[in-house]
Amino acid sequence: MANIFDYIEWRGDLSFSQSPFNEIDNLILSRVSYFPFDSIIALDEIVTLNETYQRLKSLKLENVKMLQKEDVDLFPALANSERFGKLFLKKYINKRDLEQEKQFSAITILLPDGTIYVSYRGTDNTLIGWKEDFNMSFMEVVPAQKAAKDYLNIIAKETTGKLRVGGHSKGGNLAIYASAFCDKNVQDNIIEVYNNDGPGFLENVIETENYQNIKSRIHTYIPQTSIVGRILNNDGKCTVVHSTETGVYQHSLYSWQLLGTKFISLDSVTKESEFIDKTLSKWLQSLESEQREKFWVALFEILSATNFDTLSQIKENWFDSSKKIFSTYKNLDEESKKVLNETIKCLFNVFKENLKESEKGIKIKKVRENEG
Repeated sequence: MANIFDYIEWRGDLSFSQSPFNEIDNLILSRVSYFPFDSIIALDEIVTLNETYQRLKSLKLENVKMLQKEDVDLFPALANSERFGKLFLKKYINKRDLEQEKQFSAITILLPDGTIYVSYRGTDNTLIGWKEDFNMSFMEVVPAQKAAKDYLNIIAKETTGKLRVGGHSKGGNLAIYASAFCDKNVQDNIIEVYNNDGPGFLENVIETENYQNIKSRIHTYIPQTSIVGRILNNDGKCTVVHSTETGVYQHSLYSWQLLGTKFISLDSVTKESEFIDKTLSKWLQSLESEQREKFWVALFEILSATNFDTLSQIKENWFDSSKKIFSTYKNLDEESKKVLNETIKCLFNVFKENLKESEKGIKIKKVRENEG
């Protein structure tokens, strides 16, 4: 079994002229957008990945927050490799806006063959980032999607190379949206779009001519028990990747397995992933758009009462947080309480219904196997 660290060890000394861009490079570059480049890269500066790491070291790495513990090792591994260390980075942007309920971050990576990889960051653990994710269940366009489209148009005007656009988690969703709804001349210049286990879209977005125009260039990768990547609707080529983790932890791209320049792929997702997908789809279909909106507003009102900015902070201070959450729930207006209770009850009922159907299907399959 091998992951992206093994890939860097095996092929990190090979330049892109020796070994062309591949799907594993996509996964790695999609993670680069998660690195803490704040105060390291100026907006109009072009600098190598190695140089950004040297600057970060001068700030004392142990005092810099990484979004995932594996990033601490990935950054220097890339920076010190022949393949990635000399890549040029530009146009780093990282914006959060509480009023707009927006969390958006991206960086552009210039490849030696003249092509460009635009990397969009996924959710960054902030409450506002998660709130925007859930807003996708009732909004055709969220602020980060619009920002992603505008960013891609700007990058295309500043460069002449062909474009690759990608991201992990919500970043994959932003990559697709930006590629579908950017200016027509920009879309014509896109080679490929990479969606690494990102959530999908409302059906009316999928049906637009803009989306259909880019569909053949979208490559979606999901682990075998994908949860995030099965939310809402995705359309395009899909590869099921073998992950060594279980359940929701398969979302971590560090667990995805590869061989050479290709992912280790499987024929299909697991029954658990199908079950989760079916349950969430039925649940969302059973709710009117207005009820979805009211549910998420009420839920995040409760979470925000903890006065913490991230889910990690809430988890680390669970005792104090739980008291504030319970107190806020008690003081909610009756309509908000009703929406919360009825929506959660609906999810529970859909879960039970799907569980019965799954058990029935298993029994029928066993009977047929015995008869055969």
